[in-house]
Amino acid sequence: MTETPTTENRIIDYEGSTYRTDFWEGRGRDYEDRVERLVMARLLPPSGQRLMEVGAAYGRLVPLYKGFKEVVLLDYSVSQLQEARQQYGDDGFLYVAANAYHMPFQRGVFDVVTMVRVLHHFENVPAVFQQIRAAMAPAAYFLLEFANKRNLKAILRHAVGRQAWNPHHLEPIEFVELNFNFHPIYIQHELYRVGFETLRRVPVSWLRLGLLKRLFSAKALAEVDGVLQGTSWLVSPSVFTLNQVRPDTESVDNLALSGEAILACPRTGSPLTREGDMLISADGTRWAIRDGIYDFKAPLT
Repeated sequence: MTETPTTENRIIDYEGSTYRTDFWEGRGRDYEDRVERLVMARLLPPSGQRLMEVGAAYGRLVPLYKGFKEVVLLDYSVSQLQEARQQYGDDGFLYVAANAYHMPFQRGVFDVVTMVRVLHHFENVPAVFQQIRAAMAPAAYFLLEFANKRNLKAILRHAVGRQAWNPHHLEPIEFVELNFNFHPIYIQHELYRVGFETLRRVPVSWLRLGLLKRLFSAKALAEVDGVLQGTSWLVSPSVFTLNQVRPDTESVDNLALSGEAILACPRTGSPLTREGDMLISADGTRWAIRDGIYDFKAPLT
């Protein structure tokens, strides 16, 4: 995992990393995986035309999207998307490697977007939300998870003087380079500013402690977590929010488009023409298609 500098915003690049085995499989996170799947299954619309997952990596959450006709997996890492494609194939899937600050899509092509365990890597949240909103159709749903700055551990540490930053202040806190925690009110305000109405907020992963995970099964912890989620106390390490495009905002409906027709030049927003294993924009910029993955990380020279 490396940091990629840009003229605008820094980006975390998982290219070539073994994220799947280093972080998830066999790493004691069965409880987190289980509880996140349960919450998403409860909040996600059961079906739809087209869903995009932002920061999909190797496709951990893809089985939750089986009710959608088309699924777009977007990640900055080509190698992560290659893992996903090896597992799920091409039928009903589109794999797009791109910078989330410059998404390569036509306007209004998604009726659902998900973003889980990803936002904490973005230093410019409003810019990412604007990109997501532009690609969404009228009344579309955005299911977002974020790392909660105002969690119980942070509140207690600040109260006893063991933590300098105040968890009650609204601004994001970068606790490690390109790893941010966010205040729930800050996230809600930024979502509203770009045209979303927040319908639900669910506190998740209350029991994210090594001792508890050693003593109890993931299933048992997830059941207790489910009860705590009903409290609506937004002091858990993680928060899921279900948001919908507001009817009083301008929206475009391009859900009838399909396949690579939904793609656009990330620089100009113009449609793309395919020539062999390339997509070419109106200004002549060329983008590669490699092993079934649309690569918008950098144009061809």
